[in-house]
Amino acid sequence: MTGAQRREQLLRVGRKVFADKGVGNATVEEIASVAGVTKPVVYEHFGGKEGLYAVVVDREMQTLVDTIASALQSGEAGRPLLARAALAVLTYVEEQPDGFRVMSHDSPHWHGTGRLGSLLADIGDRVEAVLAGGFEEAGIDPKFAPIYSQMLVGMIAYTGDWWLEHENALTKEELAAHMTNFAWNGMKGLEGRPELRLDSVKPEETISPS
Repeated sequence: MTGAQRREQLLRVGRKVFADKGVGNATVEEIASVAGVTKPVVYEHFGGKEGLYAVVVDREMQTLVDTIASALQSGEAGRPLLARAALAVLTYVEEQPDGFRVMSHDSPHWHGTGRLGSLLADIGDRVEAVLAGGFEEAGIDPKFAPIYSQMLVGMIAYTGDWWLEHENALTKEELAAHMTNFAWNGMKGLEGRPELRLDSVKPEETISPS
């Protein structure tokens, strides 16, 4: 193998080992053994388990961000946009389960992003710019985009994590439909300056279904 090919092989092997065992239980010895190399080869390319893990996580995060961003930027807006985003992430979960499991495992204390929640917050930050553009077009102050990007990413990612362990419960299309139903029926009347209403809704204020 060339150096680049070996690096890619170690990334694939590392992702699989991290997904199966978690980074805390994974060892350089095991990664090297599965890859058919000696430990110094892993150290040469990544400086150790920590370096390998950091590259694996960064790649998976970028893949997930690109997946969400592509869905949000393509085609018709509104409910179809949410449906595409949900289905795209679930397709990623289905096709790249090891990568998603790596991000689902709790990260070690020495990894800057910490737990899954921190990883998702980072992903939300990257999706923020995509939502901000849509907010401007809709006449909504883009300063609120960070809030909605975190909610959107969190809903899709955490539900995808549940589905990965319960794939037989329903198909990805069925789950995407439920996720879209929840998100859309909570977002279709999105207000630019929402108010917190703690009193009960008066009958005349009830919105009839369209």
